Amino acid sequence: MTTTPPADLANAAVADILTALTGGTTQPLVVDSPPGAGKSTLVVRAARTLAAAGERCIIVAQTNHQVDDLLIRLADPTASRLRLGRLTGGTYEVPEHVLALPNTIISTDIKDVLTCDVIIATAMKWAYVDSAYWQWAIIDEAYQMRSDALLLIAKLFDRALLVGDPGQLDPFSIISTPRWIGLPHDPLNNAVTVLTNYNDAVVRTLPVSWRLPPSAADIVSRAFYPFTPFQPGTAPATRTLTFTTQGLHDRCDATVEEAARTGWALHELPPRHTARIDAEAAHATVALAARLLTRGAEAVCENHPDGRRLQPADIAIGTAHREQARHIQHLLNHNPHTRGVRADTANRLQGREFAVTIVLHPLSGRRDASAFHLEAGRLCVLASRHRHACIMVARAGITDLLDRHPSNDPVHLGVPAKFPDGWEAHQHILDHLAYHRVPAP
Repeated sequence: MTTTPPADLANAAVADILTALTGGTTQPLVVDSPPGAGKSTLVVRAARTLAAAGERCIIVAQTNHQVDDLLIRLADPTASRLRLGRLTGGTYEVPEHVLALPNTIISTDIKDVLTCDVIIATAMKWAYVDSAYWQWAIIDEAYQMRSDALLLIAKLFDRALLVGDPGQLDPFSIISTPRWIGLPHDPLNNAVTVLTNYNDAVVRTLPVSWRLPPSAADIVSRAFYPFTPFQPGTAPATRTLTFTTQGLHDRCDATVEEAARTGWALHELPPRHTARIDAEAAHATVALAARLLTRGAEAVCENHPDGRRLQPADIAIGTAHREQARHIQHLLNHNPHTRGVRADTANRLQGREFAVTIVLHPLSGRRDASAFHLEAGRLCVLASRHRHACIMVARAGITDLLDRHPSNDPVHLGVPAKFPDGWEAHQHILDHLAYHRVPAP
């Protein structure tokens, strides 16, 4: 039995999407992508394909960082030349390296960029434009876009390509939103949900994750993408993580060695109910990051076949709450070995990738399992940022906590049930981590 190489699968999927894009369809085109499947690359290729066909288009991104990243990719000097426009707000300071891009006009006024082949801006900025019209809009990270943001800009284009990751976090709000649940204009519905509820959309998927290693692709696919499975783009032997120095043979060493060997590790602390900031767990995350660096962890991959020593910027620590991230970042900054390691929430880590991630489990030390901490998207983001290994830090007892708090989300008319729900996703991941458990004193 022969299997199709991942690169051939990915190329065929992209070719099918680009063919549909230029085939004269009037239906919205939705592309569901797993973590690290090349969403940004697809957005750039789609924009170039439309420009080559004589179709000027706009790109809608969700943050200024995403806009600048896409603009740099589109301005690639080795590719065919495009006239690029970057529409920006009056208060945003465009980075110097973006200002220096060739064939690029950066302005706060849409009139200055109307002649460009591709114009890119955030959804918030596009909402202030009402004097122009394009045949195509490409919406990046569409599952992070609120439905009201889509409705505000729908007047600007006739057809749309929406690219996003259905497994990541949905849009959120800091205000109470029950009054809108189930209504067609619920602003916390994502753009894809609203669009597909009221239009016959063409849906395609990207079948390969180039970020996740084989040790992670299968479990992440089964836990969070049961209807759109994907496979890793690399073989098991392509990526390895080894240490250049001997350790102290303590629990931290056992954890990082398990992660290096298998791609996963559960650094399990004794059971205890804690406040939101668990000092012991926070120090454990920092100690694990420090141990990876002091032992000279060296990563071999398709990009660095001769190996590359991990730097602090190659490691991230993920949390559920901003207070936890700030506390851990303070500890990292005061440890001479870990300055440069980033600690942040799942929301802010979306779209980023690192060689190794260390995750403070959302349910660690909790007395209950709230909807916020059970959300599948949050765990999906935290468990899918890595290229080599993911280390979970958690207090024992989460499985018992889930058994005491089965999924009990209320049912609302007009709101389809999410599948898999957070309870089931957490069980999938915990079942897998049970084989990689390292008890910590």
